[in-house]
Amino acid sequence: MEEEVIEKYKKAGEIAKKAIEYSKEIIKEGVSYKEVTEKIEKKIKELGGGFAFPINLSVNSEAAHYTARVNEDRVFKKGDVLKVDLGVEVDGYLSDTAYTIEIGGGNKYKDLIEASKEALKAAIDVIKPGIEVSKVGAAIQDAIEKKGFKPIINLSGHQLEQWDLHAGITIPNFDNKSNEKIEEGMAIAVEPFATDGVGYVIDAQPSEIYQLVNVVPTRMQVARKIIEWVAEKRKELPFCKRWIVENVKGFGIDIAIKQLVQNESFYNYPVLKEEKGGIVSQHEHTILVLGGENIVTTA
Repeated sequence: MEEEVIEKYKKAGEIAKKAIEYSKEIIKEGVSYKEVTEKIEKKIKELGGGFAFPINLSVNSEAAHYTARVNEDRVFKKGDVLKVDLGVEVDGYLSDTAYTIEIGGGNKYKDLIEASKEALKAAIDVIKPGIEVSKVGAAIQDAIEKKGFKPIINLSGHQLEQWDLHAGITIPNFDNKSNEKIEEGMAIAVEPFATDGVGYVIDAQPSEIYQLVNVVPTRMQVARKIIEWVAEKRKELPFCKRWIVENVKGFGIDIAIKQLVQNESFYNYPVLKEEKGGIVSQHEHTILVLGGENIVTTA
């Protein structure tokens, strides 16, 4: 990995780290999801970063993909187990990081939160060039099960490349017996999910997070404007409805987005929830796997 590329990954990671620390200052009982999201986005911009994906604020049995909606009225409640998952891009080079807190400072889910945190540390400790991804998954699984919980087996970490959030290999949260290997020069996001449920997530309601996957011709003018904005500003990185409303002018945006999902120009991410309603915790860091010492860009 070239030094210039390493520096861009490091900058993206440093901005994400600062955004995470800022989020801990502003997330409080009674504060709205939308207010927190917009303040974190503003902080990332002030620090010189772009958005790798919309900020995920997933609570309790939600594992991923909940972001503040255009007409969001949700507020943080005491006792909520909140996952904050955010990413930063610098010239397309990405960071991805997450943590979990219990709103109001309670300790009911302390052990569950510690399980994903300890699993992340265990994974980082074993990652090196040439290691099989299954061994990383085994380290995650062992750490979570030692705390009395289950890893979520159908969620995983992922490789990062320029402008590509989910590139190449995946990093399982259990021993999947794969002999695929992590190679020197890779950037990877490792994200253990722990639960007191059955260890599996299912699709719930649609989110307002989308990704451009294909460009299908459309006669609708505002739909064409949306496609143009996404292709220029987001490329293949995920985006949210709020950003479209803020940046694309025209009538019928709701109808246009629906059409673009139906014609398969856009993929609409579903909110993911634990299958049996179990509470979920998550921790995540981005790691540059180098020949010498690895760099955890978001730590």
